[in-house]
Amino acid sequence: MTPPQLPAVTEPAALTAALRKAGVLDRGAVREVKVLHERDTVLSHITRLGLRYVGESAGAPQSLILKTPHAAFAKPLANAGRHEVAYYTQVAPKMPAQLVPRCFDGNFDEESLAWHLLLEDLTDSHEIIPQSPLPPSREQMMAIVTALARWHAAWWDHASLGETVGTWESTEDSARQMETFAGHYDRFADQLGDRLSEERRILYRRLVEQSARLSQRYHSRRRVSIAHGDAHTWNFMLPRAGVVDTVRIFDFDLWGIDVPTNDLAYMMAMQWYPERRQALERLLLNHYHQTLIANGVSGYTRGALDQDYRWSVLWHITKPIWQWSINIPPVIWWNNLERVMMAVEDLGCEEILG
Repeated sequence: MTPPQLPAVTEPAALTAALRKAGVLDRGAVREVKVLHERDTVLSHITRLGLRYVGESAGAPQSLILKTPHAAFAKPLANAGRHEVAYYTQVAPKMPAQLVPRCFDGNFDEESLAWHLLLEDLTDSHEIIPQSPLPPSREQMMAIVTALARWHAAWWDHASLGETVGTWESTEDSARQMETFAGHYDRFADQLGDRLSEERRILYRRLVEQSARLSQRYHSRRRVSIAHGDAHTWNFMLPRAGVVDTVRIFDFDLWGIDVPTNDLAYMMAMQWYPERRQALERLLLNHYHQTLIANGVSGYTRGALDQDYRWSVLWHITKPIWQWSINIPPVIWWNNLERVMMAVEDLGCEEILG
């Protein structure tokens, strides 16, 4: 029998139907479901399920990952669940294999706002790198950037973008978003007082003033792809020692059409202090570009990548303020602010403002 705390989707009959539809279970059937482990993340609840079968079940998964909303955020952040279910059920099946965990079933109920994902369990073959904020090793970062570049290349300037995959933000949407940001910034600056220097205040004011021009890069709808939106290195699973496999990317509640370097800037400029970033930044940008080219991207020069990366780093000074506006703890947004500001200075990003 299914334990009572599990949702209906994990009933043996429902799992049998889902796995048959996914093509991984033929004549057998799920007989028993057992909770192996469960934990909360910031926004969701993760349950590892063990499965037992009756009848022929060769090739069927022995365990699954069930992802459901965190009880405290089920309704306020329902759109994140809607967005992630859409990614796994509509976008992921059209991508190259072994980039993201396989999804066996997913659903978002518009009436109740309940949602779930049944995902491939990679616990035995993959692991997440050391606990935040420790950065990955050079070798691990090369593998992570390889996966990210392959993922971006799969949708690079794809005809489906904005048609059947994702939506474009209009110029009016961008203007409204910047107006909202400017209001957040004013309150943020007032609260920080002398902890936000006059030089940084000037930088923010210039960014707001120049935002329409800077947004033209996105609105050109060229050299774009699907971006992750939260591409810190703890959203990548690396093969365990001795396992020959590829990196998997997960957590897609913020995916969307964007300039791909936004993911790279968030990963490096936002997350790393100068010594680590300066040691790996050029190497990883070179490797990212080479991987794009090897995966079919053309007409995108190494110089264009540098320009886009600096543009993305500059835009990322807005991120700590957005985080502050939704009550993310200061231990996150303050460190992000300091790190990205140091990257802006190192890379001369202020020049982009003219």
